Amino acid sequence: MEFQPFEPGIEVNGQTVWSIVDGFMLSKATPTRVLLEEGIGTLGPDGVVQIDPAAWYSQEAWLRAFQKISNALGMQVLLNIGKRIPENAIFPPWVVDVESAIRSIDIAYHLNHRKGGKVMFDLNTHEMLEGIGHYGFERPHPTKPLIVSECRNPYPCAFDRGILSAMARRFAPTATVVHLDEHVCRRTGAEACTYHVKW
Repeated sequence: MEFQPFEPGIEVNGQTVWSIVDGFMLSKATPTRVLLEEGIGTLGPDGVVQIDPAAWYSQEAWLRAFQKISNALGMQVLLNIGKRIPENAIFPPWVVDVESAIRSIDIAYHLNHRKGGKVMFDLNTHEMLEGIGHYGFERPHPTKPLIVSECRNPYPCAFDRGILSAMARRFAPTATVVHLDEHVCRRTGAEACTYHVKW
């Protein structure tokens, strides 16, 4: 289900939070207003919200901001915000092709969240903390350009589709991401959405 944190007390780094502002190409007034209403960031001298990239912000507040933006402006904006995540979030250094790009999303997801003050993925030990769900990766046919990704997390469906699309298109500009079954979707209360990534 969208917008509902899996656990209380989870935080998101400021670098990632900035994507909600970055996803608005023209006016920054709406994300500024919504983030400030949720206690995220401070008002800058130019009238645009300032987000400290090194700070940590409440995931619960960030999800409420997503919900307000979704209610006001619809899914296309959430898709655009998702497409900006790869430009704003921390990703592992070994991403070199579509397969490694999609495989890296779950690690990046955990690298950009923390629980109890601890980042949820350790690049040295590969320890991953639970509590925020996952971005799945399955390559059903090793010779076919198809990845199945089950996204079981509290973020909006359109946002996740944007992330998957942006990561795949880094290496295959014509890559497509299709929601496998529109009737089984977090928008309608399902626990997960499943996408086919093709290139």
